[in-house]
Amino acid sequence: MQTDEKKMYVLDTNVLLHEPLAFLSFEEHDVIIPMTVLEELDHIKDRKKDVSRDARVAIRSLEGILHNATPEQMIDGVALPSTSVDTRAQNGKLIIVNDHLFAEEISGLPGNENDHRIINSAVHLQNQHPDVKVVLVTKDINMRLKAKGAGLKFVEDYRTDQLIDDISLLSSGYKKFSGDFWQTVGQCKSDQDGRELHHTVTKDLIGEVFINEYLIDETGHFAARVESFTDTDVTLLDLGHERLMSRMAWGVRPKNIYQAMAMNALLDTHMDLVILTGPAGCGKTLLALACALELVIEQGIYDKVIVTRNTPEIAESIGYLPGTEEEKMAPWLAAITDSLEVLHKSDQNPVSSRNYIMEKANIQFKSVNFMRGRSIQNAIVILDESQNLTAAQLKTIITRCGEGTKLICSGNLAQIDSNYLTPVTSGLTYLVERFKNFEGSATVNLNGVVRSRLAAFAEENL
Repeated sequence: MQTDEKKMYVLDTNVLLHEPLAFLSFEEHDVIIPMTVLEELDHIKDRKKDVSRDARVAIRSLEGILHNATPEQMIDGVALPSTSVDTRAQNGKLIIVNDHLFAEEISGLPGNENDHRIINSAVHLQNQHPDVKVVLVTKDINMRLKAKGAGLKFVEDYRTDQLIDDISLLSSGYKKFSGDFWQTVGQCKSDQDGRELHHTVTKDLIGEVFINEYLIDETGHFAARVESFTDTDVTLLDLGHERLMSRMAWGVRPKNIYQAMAMNALLDTHMDLVILTGPAGCGKTLLALACALELVIEQGIYDKVIVTRNTPEIAESIGYLPGTEEEKMAPWLAAITDSLEVLHKSDQNPVSSRNYIMEKANIQFKSVNFMRGRSIQNAIVILDESQNLTAAQLKTIITRCGEGTKLICSGNLAQIDSNYLTPVTSGLTYLVERFKNFEGSATVNLNGVVRSRLAAFAEENL
């Protein structure tokens, strides 16, 4: 957003709910907050929903800048705090405008709609300041369409927190080479360290890599993981395609190389964070649960399994369900109990086996809302359906993980239910990109539906 042209950015309410400090991201440009936005924040802050916290943070942050301002200064604008290291940079201003006083600039749109009042204020400023670029910033796609239809020249999504421009650029966690990998590499330095075999190859042959990225080839004979790299060389841990495919956890074997790579990361106790992405039916939840039971019950490395997920309108609807917190969470965590039954379907009584394993592995169902303030020690945390969480919500959960805790995040970016999130702005996407270079994390995109041919056809054609 750094240009010589001075701009005015009119912020919609959903931008401040998505990122409460968003008004600090526009550097030397002026930020306009219509009175209608403050009214909407005021109504939202007392709701019994997670979004109310974001509304309160936004209100407190605005008050922190405007608390000493006079009414005249509020209209003229209060200088925004500098976020630039350049001391010569001129800061923009934060301006509160009373859009209720603006004449109706848009004919044909009802004036009592909040969205229309915000659009009207942007159009009014555009007419009032023809020499300034006035931009309406909103996460609402339909509002962007209506604003353009109303004559507003510049409408944008809030993209400051986007690390990629297109979901196709999101890292899959592995790199697949055409043909035979060793035919491409030729000679390389290899070292045996106990049972582990390491290869050091020239970086030019592989290209850009990140730590713990998996490497496979089309022949189905090569599989490795990036251990370390420099500007010139890459050190690979040889995993072996056949060894990967022969791994087993709680009676489950991988059905394809993608599941095998995921299982390798899940069973590796040095991996504090494992991110599993992929379409419905690719085995994310089943693999996470099988590996968690293997590590907790069979190997005894962790003490318990905590399963949590984002639950739409959980704060309002959970109270009306009977029973304990675990019983209240059961409708949203049916995928976990279904997976447990699948893992024990050959038992004489799968339901009894499921209940026994839930008690033996100390599996606890928790709401995301109640994760804040906790410190989880020596446990495996499975965060299911994480594509519906924002980056801030994911940070809240990750920072709860104490010593000896392993976090497994799974999600399908094609199944986002939130009104304010898209695949590129989802917290899951943010997590994948931010943790690419963290030595204690691994990402695997489970490319391929293994649920059934019906599910595979539906994923591709519906």
